[in-house]
Amino acid sequence: MTMSKEELLKRLSYGVLEMEEEEVIEAAKEYIEAGYPAFDGIMEGLVDGMNRASQLYEEEEYFVTDVLLCSDAMYEGLEILTPHLPATDEKKKVKGIIGVVEGDTHDIGKNLVKILLETAGFEMIDLGRDVPLQNFVDKAKEMKASFVCLSTLMTTTMGGMGTVIELLKEAGIREEVKVVVGGGPISKKFADTIGADGYSQNAVEAVKLVKRLLQVA
Repeated sequence: MTMSKEELLKRLSYGVLEMEEEEVIEAAKEYIEAGYPAFDGIMEGLVDGMNRASQLYEEEEYFVTDVLLCSDAMYEGLEILTPHLPATDEKKKVKGIIGVVEGDTHDIGKNLVKILLETAGFEMIDLGRDVPLQNFVDKAKEMKASFVCLSTLMTTTMGGMGTVIELLKEAGIREEVKVVVGGGPISKKFADTIGADGYSQNAVEAVKLVKRLLQVA
C-alpha cells in the first residue's frame, strides 16, 4: 500500500534530520514511484529536514559534523528527486553567481541556497568556497549575471563582502548586478552598511528575496 504524500514528506524530513541516508533514499524512491511532485518532496521534505537541522545547530544541540551528515542525507534524496523536476526553458533562465568569500571554507548554507535557487529555475554558477573576491566580479561580468550571492560563517571574512561590492562598482557593473549576502554572523544592518541589495537568514527566504529583487515570478 502506497504511503500518503504527507507521510513520505515526514519520512524525508526526519531522514535528513536523523542523518539516515538509506531511509532518505528509500522514501525518495517511494515518493517518486507514487507520482508525487518532486518539487514538494525537495522543499517540504528534504529542505524542511535541513532547516530543522540548521535550527538545532544554532541552538547548539547539533555540531558541525552532525549538520554535514544531515546534508549528506539531503544530497542522496536530491539525486533521486531533482531529475523529476519540471523542465525549464534554458533561454529564459536568469544567471546568478554564488560562493563563500575568501578565507572561509564553510559551504553547507551556500550549497543549500544554490540548490533551492536552481530548483526555482535560476542558472547558478557556483564558485565554491574560499573564493578570491575579484573572482566574483570577473565571473559576473563574463556570465552577464543578474545577481551575486555571497556567504560566510566567519566574522573575520565578513569585510570581503563589502570589498566585492566596491569591486563591482570599479568594474562598472554594480547597477546591473544585485548583491545578496547571508551566513551566521551577517545581519540586515550589516548588509545595509556595506550597500548590499538584500540579506537573508535562510535558504528558503533567499529564494524569495532574489525573486523579489529581480521581479521574477
